Amino acid sequence: MVMQEGVRSEDLDSCFKKLMVFGGGGGATLRREMAPIWKDIPMELLLRILSFVDDKTVIRVSGVCCGWREAICLGLTRLCLSWCKNNMNDLVLTLAPKFTRLQTLILRQDKPQLEDSAVESIANFCHDIRELDLSKSFKLTDRSLHVLAHGCPNLTKLNISGCTAFNDSGIAYLTSFCKKLKSLNLCGCVRATTDRALQAIAYNCSELQTLNLGWCEKVGDLGVTSLANGCPNLRALDLCGCVLITDESVIALANRCPHLRSLGLYYCQNITDRAMYSLAQRVRNKHAVWQSIKTRYEYDGLMNLNISQCTALTPPAVQAVCDSFPSLHTCPGRHSLIISGCLNLTSVHCACGVHAHHAASTTTH
Repeated sequence: MVMQEGVRSEDLDSCFKKLMVFGGGGGATLRREMAPIWKDIPMELLLRILSFVDDKTVIRVSGVCCGWREAICLGLTRLCLSWCKNNMNDLVLTLAPKFTRLQTLILRQDKPQLEDSAVESIANFCHDIRELDLSKSFKLTDRSLHVLAHGCPNLTKLNISGCTAFNDSGIAYLTSFCKKLKSLNLCGCVRATTDRALQAIAYNCSELQTLNLGWCEKVGDLGVTSLANGCPNLRALDLCGCVLITDESVIALANRCPHLRSLGLYYCQNITDRAMYSLAQRVRNKHAVWQSIKTRYEYDGLMNLNISQCTALTPPAVQAVCDSFPSLHTCPGRHSLIISGCLNLTSVHCACGVHAHHAASTTTH
């Protein structure tokens, strides 16, 4: 945060210590003496103090005086309203015109409160928004996506999971303007997440790194292969419950997304050994892999793989994947290769598990 002219960091530290010492009590005389300090404290110091309290308190404090309100409105960059169980829509309508410097806004809800009018207010006043969480906003329609496209084109992280009223045309429109997206959560957006939507994402959002498509049952190979071709920087992709995808999707990801670290294929029962071998073949020199475990390679390649309920897979194919990526673990406490519901895969073990088994056998003998 930029310091006000003439205000040094040492001055802020000194003033902060005084406020911490004297702010807790001391009688009417002390409060009168401290009043000028509270009134005239720099914006940076006020925001530092407010960093120790919750967002509900920040909103209340903004009404103490004009100076404080102006400081908070100009300096506040992150706000979470998930604590608001009622009337969140009205609260957003009130705050959005004031907190125009927000970069992160969390509006996660337990029950649907937000309406398009609130998102429109955000888009009209909060043009610096980079991260926005609208999850479980069942009342929102494509109108919200359209206003965000125009008002918040610098979005890098968007969570609209559970927003079941969106359509794929809305996603396509949003991504045609918000091309800086790096993280997008569409989990449960069944109507919005189709191959058409994924083609638009692939065409517009080449910087995308994290994508959650969990339980989007209309997603097929066409959409996933488009993503693999258009988003080569993908690091995490959740396809859990995408029952239409086949080996073709995984093969495309293995060939086109060299930075992929996490892949969720839970309940993708059309996935076979062919997909597993395509992942394993990303690493061609197994000796070089094992030699570099002690260096940086442990952090390259797949680090998380969920193939639970993929009942067509066999132990040799899954073991090949496990052997190829040292960061995949089946041992207790480090589960990153998840195979629950696949009783035929119980023989698959990571290197840690194999060494532990040999050690136990040696001790027993």
